[in-house]
Amino acid sequence: MSLTETDNRVSMDLTIVLSETPAGPHHEFTLVVADGLVQERSRIPDPQAALAAVEQYGQGIFFPEPGPPRICTQQYGGPQRAVITGTLAGKAVRTELSLTDGCEIARWRALAPLLGGTPGSRGAV
Repeated sequence: MSLTETDNRVSMDLTIVLSETPAGPHHEFTLVVADGLVQERSRIPDPQAALAAVEQYGQGIFFPEPGPPRICTQQYGGPQRAVITGTLAGKAVRTELSLTDGCEIARWRALAPLLGGTPGSRGAV
């Protein structure tokens, strides 16, 4: 799914709140992109990698389409949680990520740069 319907120059303003455990500590990152360019007010360790991850997976990673039930491995990756809010290509975003099963772990790893980490990591924490 394309990030914009009119062209490939994505715009987004996302806030990511990442927590190691329900009690904290909490880390907050922002990614601000206008016309495909990372803006200076972005506060994330590698904003270019975060933008590339969002562009690679598109809106579907934030707005999954309904479909048949997925079969996910029943594995627990840890108590970390991330809440992502803001806008992506003019559409309101509010999604939560966790490490509660194989499907969620895959989603977390796909967006690891947006969580302050690198692909395959657990984010910045």
